[in-house]
Amino acid sequence: MNAQSQRSIRAMPAKGKGHAFAQPLTTVDVVIFTVLAGELQVLLVQRPQDEREAFPGRWALPGGYVDVNKDANLLACARRKLKEKTGITSPYLEQLGSWGSRERDPRGWSATHVYFALVPAANLKPAKGANAADVSWVNVDNAVGQRGLAFDHSEILDAAVERLRGKVEYTSLPAYLLPEPFTLPQLQRIYEVILGRPVDKSGFRTRALAAEFLEEAGTTEGDSNRVAAAYRLRDRDRVVVFPRTFSPRG
Repeated sequence: MNAQSQRSIRAMPAKGKGHAFAQPLTTVDVVIFTVLAGELQVLLVQRPQDEREAFPGRWALPGGYVDVNKDANLLACARRKLKEKTGITSPYLEQLGSWGSRERDPRGWSATHVYFALVPAANLKPAKGANAADVSWVNVDNAVGQRGLAFDHSEILDAAVERLRGKVEYTSLPAYLLPEPFTLPQLQRIYEVILGRPVDKSGFRTRALAAEFLEEAGTTEGDSNRVAAAYRLRDRDRVVVFPRTFSPRG
């Protein structure tokens, strides 16, 4: 290392003592999906009406700033925000991607790291939090393609729905939207809700059981108020990939 390089290193700010350049605003947003009333829905929060706020009164995805004193990493921040908004502590969370630019937030250069979550509707407790005027579940089909969300959240939501519907074709993801235990017809219905089309019943049952992501859990009350075989996820930390997509019902 030459003398000039050594002088450059000594001139750099020490860790924790500031930076030689401006820092972007850093947030984590969570696209929270559930199935309510037979529809795929997403949780939106309404921003305060205060004109000093960015996008006052507009609806947005839940999220917030990374708290360096609470969040060990981005996933921890996403879990904290999810807990604050729904009361759920252990859902399925997957990182969707990152969005950043100087135009997305009028308060300054901003970067957000986005996760999507799948949570069962049972026992959900949506909370609007301290910096929200309201909170609501919204039908995904009514929200996708709309340009009215705050920041670039319309673009983010579109990407999350596309990712979810694409992966549902060949993975066990929909099972995370059901409270356990559940029946196979209930699981098939969740697949159909997300895909927006019917799925062949016999083929679904065969392939779901062959994929070995379910284990028997006794019996439970089915959709027709009859006792039916019950199942739960064998491993909640692993999403199973199927060799083929599900066939539509003819």
